[in-house]
Amino acid sequence: MKRFVTSILQGLGSALLLALPFVAQAEYGYNLPVGVTPVSHQIYDLHMLIFYICLAIGAGVFAALFYAIYAFRKSRGAVAANYHESFWIEILWTAIPLLLVVVMLIPAVRLLTKMDDTSKPVMNIKITGAQWKWQYSYLEEGIQFFSNLSTSPAQIRGQQPKGKHYLLEVDKPMVVPIHQKIRLLFTSSDVNHSWWVPDLGVKMDCIPGYVNEAWIWIEKPGMYRGQCTELCGMQHGYMPIVVDARSEADYEQWVRQQQSQTR
Repeated sequence: MKRFVTSILQGLGSALLLALPFVAQAEYGYNLPVGVTPVSHQIYDLHMLIFYICLAIGAGVFAALFYAIYAFRKSRGAVAANYHESFWIEILWTAIPLLLVVVMLIPAVRLLTKMDDTSKPVMNIKITGAQWKWQYSYLEEGIQFFSNLSTSPAQIRGQQPKGKHYLLEVDKPMVVPIHQKIRLLFTSSDVNHSWWVPDLGVKMDCIPGYVNEAWIWIEKPGMYRGQCTELCGMQHGYMPIVVDARSEADYEQWVRQQQSQTR
C-alpha cells in the first residue's frame, strides 16, 4: 500500500510540474500560442485561467479520493459511517461551483464583447473562401488577388524532402500593416470554409451568401500561418493561409506596387 501511495504522489507531482507556465509555452507545442494581437492575448489568458481552475479542482478531488482510499481501507478496520445529509455541506458544494462559474464567465463575456467590436477600422479586407484557395479583396485600395498553395507537387508525392513550411506556404500572402485596426469580412463562393490563424486569435467561418466579421491589430511584423479548418472537399488540406504583417511604410510601398500592376 505504501508503494501504491508513493507512486500516486509521484504521478501527481509530475502532472503539476508539467502544468507550470514555463513548460507549457507554445514553442514546445503543449499549449495555445500567445499570439500577436490583443484578442489572442486575452484568449490565452482566459485559457490559462480555466486550466488552472480545472487543475486545482482535479488536484483537490484526487487528493481527497486517495486519502480516503488510504485512511479508510478495510484492512485497517474502517467501518462505513451512517449519517444523514448536511445542510451546510450542500450549501458549500452548490456555492463553490457557482462562484467558479462566475469567475470564468466574467472574463469570457468581456473577451467575446471585445472580439465582436469591429467598429472604427482603418481598413477593410474581404476574405472569400473557394475550393481550394483564398481570395483577398482590399476594399479601400482596390486590390484583389487569389492566394494558392505553393508547396511543390513533388513534396506532396514524397519525391522531395518536405520543406519547413510544408502545406503552409502560398504564392501570395495577405499583406497587412501593423499597429492598425483591420476589419476582416468573411464569405464563400461555393461551400463552407473556415479561416484560422492561431497567432492572430481569429477563426471565422466563411459561409456562402453570408458575411461574418472579425478584426485584428497586429503588434509586430512577421509571417503568420494558418489553415482552412472546415472540411470543404478533396483538397481541404491544401488551403493554407499566410499573413504577412509589415511596417506601415513597407505596407504602403506594397500597395503602390500592387496598384501599379493593375493599371
